[in-house]
Amino acid sequence: MGYLIGLSEYLETHYHESVFDQAVQDEQRWQIHAHPHRIFRARILETGTYDVTVDSGQAEKEILPKVQIKFLYPVELSNSVTPLLKQDSKVEALHLGPHFSPRYRHHVKNKTLFPLMKERTVLFFTLLEGEIVKGIAVAFNRYEIAVHMKGGLPVTILRHSVHDIRDKKGRCYLKNSQEKSEDWKKSGLYVSEGVQRLS
Repeated sequence: MGYLIGLSEYLETHYHESVFDQAVQDEQRWQIHAHPHRIFRARILETGTYDVTVDSGQAEKEILPKVQIKFLYPVELSNSVTPLLKQDSKVEALHLGPHFSPRYRHHVKNKTLFPLMKERTVLFFTLLEGEIVKGIAVAFNRYEIAVHMKGGLPVTILRHSVHDIRDKKGRCYLKNSQEKSEDWKKSGLYVSEGVQRLS
């Protein structure tokens, strides 16, 4: 089988990173978009495998399951990010809640994301409640995709919240579609079977 130059090294370095670890250290406030259509501002105090402890400053500290979170970004960017967010009314009308079981999620393969990131492809991420985040993937790890929207505004999308990912031409990059089209093999980073890999 072939391989993508740099993918295994990238995963080794970045796959276990998390925006929540960064948030706990930074102690800044975040704008959090969660189910169901909930938007709030909070500091992230602790992070575990499946939950985060947040402090919105209004009530007692809340333990929030990560699967409830769709995306987040620093509070100070909210006035710039909000106007860039669009809504797909058809997806919203489906009333999709969080997918607690991974088997029902809309997966995107790492080997699909990596060349899209390296080639700075503009992508449209449609989330389970219909939000559309348009931007360039600049990093990803096991659970998250970091996106720069217009003007380089950083937004972190939780991979479990993705409903669809497409480019400007409408090409779908979800696992089910890519198992047939295998677009990663069309990348200049792809080395086909039979070519010796340099150490």
